Amino acid sequence: MTKITSTDTHPEGNSRPVTSRQSDIHPGLSALAERYRDLHFRKPVADFNQLAFDQASELLSAHGGPLILDSGCGVGDSTRVIARTYPDHLVLGLDRSEDRLVRQRQEPLPDNARLIRTDLIDFWRLAATAGWKPEHHFLLYPNPYPKPQQLQRRFHGHPVFPDFVRLGGTIHCRSNWLIYLKELALALELYGINSHITPVPDEPSMTPFEQKYRNSGQAVWKLLSVPPPDPGDAK
Repeated sequence: MTKITSTDTHPEGNSRPVTSRQSDIHPGLSALAERYRDLHFRKPVADFNQLAFDQASELLSAHGGPLILDSGCGVGDSTRVIARTYPDHLVLGLDRSEDRLVRQRQEPLPDNARLIRTDLIDFWRLAATAGWKPEHHFLLYPNPYPKPQQLQRRFHGHPVFPDFVRLGGTIHCRSNWLIYLKELALALELYGINSHITPVPDEPSMTPFEQKYRNSGQAVWKLLSVPPPDPGDAK
């Protein structure tokens, strides 16, 4: 992937590793994920999230091609990388922070990419209900909420997780906390989705977070979901 040049691409290496009383997968994750799998999440959708989704729907309709979601895109550096890698796809970078989304970058946003301010919890629900099927779904460096009592704030321990799964596509997730990715892999497995976790190779960083972790000497890991076998292959 092409290297990103920006004021935040090479942050100082002063990031501390994630610390937690958890030394492995949370023992309550499986039961929680199974309970949410059969639960319909009924939290009202905020007006600004509905508006953001409506605008995104218009973009998708006008584009007419395949879709990629970059959820929690921050300043949008990863969205730029993804959009250049997949020039025929519409790449939507989603983040709830207006401050991050409007930060000036030296590299312009590719024509096939857009940054949208929205809360992921509402947006994923709306997209899943509308039948969206992105080919790829990137979730790069989500907040790990490492305290054991914060399990339900992690996406795989949240009631919205079934909607995240319904969106489908190849899931790409990165973290400097390996336990987070192991938990995500377990939660996906409950839905019949296999994945594998590997170290991030020595390649240009996709986000300022990744570069900061590397500069701090931390290991960075990535999860990639494995598409189910094509039924036609069995013939």
